[in-house]
Amino acid sequence: MAGSSSHHIRNICVFGESSPRKEKEFLESSNHLDQVLAARKIHLVYGGGNLRLMGGVSIAVFLGGSQVLGVVLKALAKGDIIRKTIRKKLQVSTMFERLNTMFNHANAFIALLGALGTLEEIFHIFSWTQLHIHHKHIGLLNVNGFYDNLLSFLDHAMEQEFITFLARQIIISAVIAEQLIDQLHFFIPVLDPSMSRINWSFIESHKNLRMDLSLRL
Repeated sequence: MAGSSSHHIRNICVFGESSPRKEKEFLESSNHLDQVLAARKIHLVYGGGNLRLMGGVSIAVFLGGSQVLGVVLKALAKGDIIRKTIRKKLQVSTMFERLNTMFNHANAFIALLGALGTLEEIFHIFSWTQLHIHHKHIGLLNVNGFYDNLLSFLDHAMEQEFITFLARQIIISAVIAEQLIDQLHFFIPVLDPSMSRINWSFIESHKNLRMDLSLRL
C-alpha cells in the first residue's frame, strides 16, 4: 500500500453525524483529527453547521489556520437546524447536489462515526471509485471498533464474491488520525481493469444531449 508514490491531499471531506449519542466516547478522537488536519495545513470540506462532533471539528480546524467549506442543504439552513457554518458556506438544494459539491472540492474522504447518512456517503464514494468514476481515496476512522461490523460485512461480501478482492481494498481504516491520513496519502488502489473500459465521458455527453432535447419540446 505504501510506496514511493503518494497522493497529494490538500482538501479532505469529513463525513459524520451530529447525533449526541455516545458523543463523549468519540470526542477525543474527533478533536485529535482536527488537530492533525490543522497541523498539516489540510483544508476541511464538510456538511455545514456547528453542532456537536462535526461542528467541533470545523471550528478547531478553522482556528488552527486551515480553510473550511461547509456545503449546506437550503432546507436545513432555513430551519436553523444545523446552526451557523464557520467560514465559507455553499447552499445546495438536494442531497445529491450536496454530495457532488463536497466531492468536487475534496481530494480524499474520512468518515467519523455516523449512521444512515454517513453510510450513504461512504458507499457513494466507494462505488464511484470501483466504477472508475474517480480515484479519490476514502478512509474510516475506526475508533473503539465502531466500523468493525461494517468492515466484516465487506469481507463477507468479498468471500461470497459480491465484491472483488480489488474493490475491497478501496476502503481503508485506522484507529489513529495520523495513521489514517498517512494511509490516504500513500494509498494506491489497484482497480479492476474490466471497469476501466467504461467510457463515462460518452455517457455524460449523451445524458446532456437528452436533457437538451427535452428542453426543446
